[in-house]
Amino acid sequence: MMRVLVADDEAPAREKIERWLGEHADVEVIASAGDGLSAAQCIEQLRPDVAFLDIRMPILSGLQVAAQLEPARAPLIVFVTAYDEYALKAFDLSAIDYLLKPYDHERLTRTVERIRQRLQARETGSPAVAAGRAQASCDRLLVPVGERLQLIETASIQWLEADDNYVHVHTAARSYLLRRTLQDLLSQLGERHFARVHRSAAVNLAAIESLESLFKGDYEIRLRSGRVLRLSRRYREALFARMGR
Repeated sequence: MMRVLVADDEAPAREKIERWLGEHADVEVIASAGDGLSAAQCIEQLRPDVAFLDIRMPILSGLQVAAQLEPARAPLIVFVTAYDEYALKAFDLSAIDYLLKPYDHERLTRTVERIRQRLQARETGSPAVAAGRAQASCDRLLVPVGERLQLIETASIQWLEADDNYVHVHTAARSYLLRRTLQDLLSQLGERHFARVHRSAAVNLAAIESLESLFKGDYEIRLRSGRVLRLSRRYREALFARMGR
């Protein structure tokens, strides 16, 4: 069975696509959502094979939802939109497909067939994740809090700490644990604000208070929170260049 999530802030639009998808014997709509945060929550908890994401939704757009996903674990994504320019950009960036409202029954059937082919080829939603990250802002990050997901401001993150296939996201108030690799998270947040300081750590440049030279070329980084991190020689020159030293 093809397990599907449908996310659209308009109830009639959700009902239409759910009804037409229900005509296919190998398709099961396992959840629907009316905003981007709920859609991301469903993807995290239910792990659908496919997500139909309306591009314009409250809280998070469809592109922003895609941008938050880990490429290797992302479902196949179909972007749904009434805005032609968004649809064409997403499709050009190799998202699995897009549905331009108002679409008809035949158009949805062709999309379902494309999904079947990609599932058989064991493709993931990584192209759609790339599309989302290329077009959506990265000023907020989804983090788990108990059973739920919560949005935090990227600017509030002070540093990131890798732990195998997890990352500890440290803010001044608390820390969060994400099932992501450090490299993938940095690619989402962008290198404009964050810099690697160690093989297993990265820092928000705005959170740095001072640098102190140690021995053999190593440095200590003191954050505005008082936290001290080690800057390894491997990343020293790149960090100095970013800070204008």
